[in-house]
Amino acid sequence: MNKNYWLIISILVLVVFTFAIFISKAARFEKEGNLLTVKSCDGKKTIFVEGFKEGEKMSKEKAQVVANLLMNLIKICNQEVIAKLKEDNSVIVLNDASLILPDLKPGKTPVLLAHGGQPHTKKEIKLFESEEKRMMDEGYKVFHDSSLGTNGISCDMCHPDASNTHAETYPKFQTQLKKVATLREMINWCIENPLEGAKLKHDDPKMIALETYITSTRKGKVLEPGKH
Repeated sequence: MNKNYWLIISILVLVVFTFAIFISKAARFEKEGNLLTVKSCDGKKTIFVEGFKEGEKMSKEKAQVVANLLMNLIKICNQEVIAKLKEDNSVIVLNDASLILPDLKPGKTPVLLAHGGQPHTKKEIKLFESEEKRMMDEGYKVFHDSSLGTNGISCDMCHPDASNTHAETYPKFQTQLKKVATLREMINWCIENPLEGAKLKHDDPKMIALETYITSTRKGKVLEPGKH
């Protein structure tokens, strides 16, 4: 048998061994019993809550403890964390996140120490700023593009440089809609009247770009939701 044959065999053995380790770790992270599972908004944090089953509603106090834990994990750690919140509110980290977590108390913000968590790097911040600028620039183009409507009017014709959009005052009651409206709902209202265009879905890239651009022009303003 030639060297290539043994090389292929070695690679296959390594792959199988790695997969077996992965399966073993995954099995260790399986929750014991029917525990309530809560995931964070960044998709990287999973909390198994003792004392509650899937589909069961937590008490307000316990829900606050879980929310505190998730938010603090997001703040200090960008890696995946799988943990169990015990009935006494102590925390057991199940994966290799290298976290040291104190007991949590209802309504308190715990101090979390992390070897794996650190502030965003300069490279990450530069990437975030670059992506935000890209979205602002895209929003500027859409804001000045009459193709958003059907009659030749574009957003900037009524709001030069996004003036009088007052993004910092939303949500607020709008007489046109006869309800408390978000900025995105008002953007759609303007697309329909006077642009005579079709409403955008709230997760439409154009909608997000428009909101980013409009909001960016109000940077530094005090948030005053509801102000008229």
